[in-house]
Amino acid sequence: MEYTNLPGTGVSVSKICLGTMTWGEQNTEAEAHEQLDYATGEKGINFIDTAEMYSVPSKAETMGSTERFIGAWLKKRQKRDDLIIASKVVGPSAGLKHIGTGRKFTRENITRAVEGSLQRLQTEYIDLYQLHWPERPTNYFGKLGYTHTSDDAVTDFVETLTTLQELIKQGKIRYVGISNETPWGMMQYLRTAEQHGLPKIHTIQNPYNLVNRTFEVGLAEMSIREEVGLLAYSPLAGGLLSDKYLGGQRPEGARYTLWANYFSRYSHPNTMKAVERYATLARENGLSLAQMALAYINSRRFLTANIIGATSMLQLKENIESIGVRLTDDVLKEIEKIHLEYPNPAP
Repeated sequence: MEYTNLPGTGVSVSKICLGTMTWGEQNTEAEAHEQLDYATGEKGINFIDTAEMYSVPSKAETMGSTERFIGAWLKKRQKRDDLIIASKVVGPSAGLKHIGTGRKFTRENITRAVEGSLQRLQTEYIDLYQLHWPERPTNYFGKLGYTHTSDDAVTDFVETLTTLQELIKQGKIRYVGISNETPWGMMQYLRTAEQHGLPKIHTIQNPYNLVNRTFEVGLAEMSIREEVGLLAYSPLAGGLLSDKYLGGQRPEGARYTLWANYFSRYSHPNTMKAVERYATLARENGLSLAQMALAYINSRRFLTANIIGATSMLQLKENIESIGVRLTDDVLKEIEKIHLEYPNPAP
């Protein structure tokens, strides 16, 4: 395994982070524990990412199940300090009634969310605590175009960061990050922290993959210059950048077979055309599509960790092994050619 530094800290994290959002929906607790044992025990992964709303798709009856699975494993393992565990507080959503609407990043809501996660995880602290998505109406989860609302609800950044600072002082969280954010949002958190002596954000967890490289447009430079590392989620575009969907396949139990509408952000007309091109390139160079796609992300300077997920042990092993794959200059050039032909078809 390779390790990177959580920016602005002395914390070493595995460049491959174990994603968990399928646990409780597509994966049982026993399967989750098997993945955790393999990743942390045999492969040297020390970084685990979860969220209070998981599993996905989020439902009232399964919300929090992923954290409970991890908590049961931690209790059985009886060892915690060698792991870096990240979780998140949900943002508002009109479409998910069990999450609710309105302001979410208040002192009351953040404190409630942290306490709930700590209880489910059966731990005394969370290493990295993230704001899952913005409160204000803006572009995330694949939204294209931008319509500004002059009276839109904007986070009280001082209150939010002050609350997180209090939780750090209490020892309940160690570091903070953001997720699904825009350049403006990142700069607001950075500016507020600097002006008021509040905690600096260390990471941004946004989508990044071969069919969605929008992070590069405004956030990549900021990530490097401001030392806010990318935690790349959906590195395989929900599994599209693997062999399972090639040629129009829809395997039983797979994500797009089960919930095509839920993951519609990846269903743009040119997405599969681009995927087929990338698959051909991988095949011509003796690589699996998944490993080529993951290796590309692993090579990016702004990356802190690549959040991989899997529903089977076979997928998990293939994804983790991508850390040893090095793409040649010729392959990288061909990736850029395909990207120019099909730029960001699945934002």
